[in-house]
Amino acid sequence: MFSLKEIASVTLTLFAVIDILGSIPIIIQIRQREGKIHSEKATLVAGVLMVVFLFLGQSILSLFGVDFQSFALAGAVIIFLIGMEMILGIELFRHNPLAASGSIVPLAFPLIVGAGTMTTLLSLRAAYQLPNVLAGVLVNLLFVYLVLKSSAWIERKLGKAGEDILRRVFGVILLAIAIKLFKSNF
Repeated sequence: MFSLKEIASVTLTLFAVIDILGSIPIIIQIRQREGKIHSEKATLVAGVLMVVFLFLGQSILSLFGVDFQSFALAGAVIIFLIGMEMILGIELFRHNPLAASGSIVPLAFPLIVGAGTMTTLLSLRAAYQLPNVLAGVLVNLLFVYLVLKSSAWIERKLGKAGEDILRRVFGVILLAIAIKLFKSNF
């Protein structure tokens, strides 16, 4: 049933793919734009998306006639645009101040649960016992929640100059990830 080795493998794999620490500049940017991050809502939505995709992902993609490569390319385009926002300091994604949906889009989806996370979940389900995959998802969601909840504290510790540097550096990294995703799925 439960295997600590499998749970650790799933947890570390998802941790690397989700890369919540690398998303800190984007989280800070969303918090500044929205006024606050709804940590509970973002974590809950991300968790629901992960579990639904874990059970129904292959069927959902098949229903729409979408293959993994097309799904990954769509994710690459979104990641590329977010990276461009970070580097250039521009706003490509239209923001409606009345909607206050930054905790859902782009935070819960596609930042936390994007094409990479969804594809990884399907691969993990094929390789590991389902309870161990679910436990790994839960551990990652806990860590995501802690990072989201402490985003204001992290922003204060970084300061404006640290935030700008971090945002641009991770913007370049996001562009590189997007290009890698594009190259490997084209």
